[in-house]
Amino acid sequence: MTRITFDNVSKSYDNVTPLRSVSFTIEPGEFFVLVGPSGSGKSTLLRMIAGLESVTDGSLFFDGERMNDVEARKRDVGMVFQNYALYPHLSVAQNLGFPLSVRKVAKAEIEARVGEVARMLDITSLLERKPKQLSGGQRQRVALGRAIIRKPRVFLFDEPLSNLDAQLRTHMRAEIRALQRRLGVTSVYVTHDQVEAMTMSDRMAILNEGTLQQVGTPREIYDNPATPFVASFTGSPSMNLIPHGSRTLGIRPENISLENTDASIALDVSIQATEFIGHEWLIHGITQGTPIIRRAPIVGTDAIGIATTWHAPHQYIRWFT
Repeated sequence: MTRITFDNVSKSYDNVTPLRSVSFTIEPGEFFVLVGPSGSGKSTLLRMIAGLESVTDGSLFFDGERMNDVEARKRDVGMVFQNYALYPHLSVAQNLGFPLSVRKVAKAEIEARVGEVARMLDITSLLERKPKQLSGGQRQRVALGRAIIRKPRVFLFDEPLSNLDAQLRTHMRAEIRALQRRLGVTSVYVTHDQVEAMTMSDRMAILNEGTLQQVGTPREIYDNPATPFVASFTGSPSMNLIPHGSRTLGIRPENISLENTDASIALDVSIQATEFIGHEWLIHGITQGTPIIRRAPIVGTDAIGIATTWHAPHQYIRWFT
């Protein structure tokens, strides 16, 4: 298992600096997610780990060894891409065994390793097929298998589920996470989907416009977002952010109460809309000219168009300056 460290890493192109002084450590065996909107720098960081992108300033370390000038082919990483990157003229078995064949591994060992990986991913029945004969989920399993078969020191995932439908994405998230736990290999996963990041990661780094916003476990980040950006980026729906003088009050929709206590802040709300999403309702309102959402098991008296009062308990409030 490998520890990966970014020490004040920056990336510059001519007069543009898409990544600025990023520092954090990925612990051995972690499933670590880099998440943020397009252009945040997450894919650049992943490509730096792979050796496909150079480091302009700062240092990148694997287990204390500086990797800035180490060639990509010598870094021993396995990478899974968004577009699967399978060879269309090769069978599944040949695609799986390709990384070993180019390293001149003996044919018998390749066959044994292909069989082992195929059983692990439940694709033994697909070994003679070509990629065009596979579904999206099956292709992704083959791509995973090709990364696994080399037994690399680090797995890198570059938005691997983006091409799958929502139901299959949910299933593959669980499969990838279970597989990583079984193998115990340090893994770095890039996504723009905060739900994917929250459900999969041991820890995650949130980036925005080339700067590191926060690193922590999903629970730490959800409960204690470090910046308004993190607060608004995480959660579905995200944290409510309401201006209060020189500060901004943040509260999650599920923590808003109808009960008036001394340990809460009253919010005058005009109800705008209600949404039924199966197991609960989302109540949309306006307070102080700002949109606000409350989660509720039932609609109750929250009729559209009425004026009411909601309460933000002090223990759930996060203040931003």
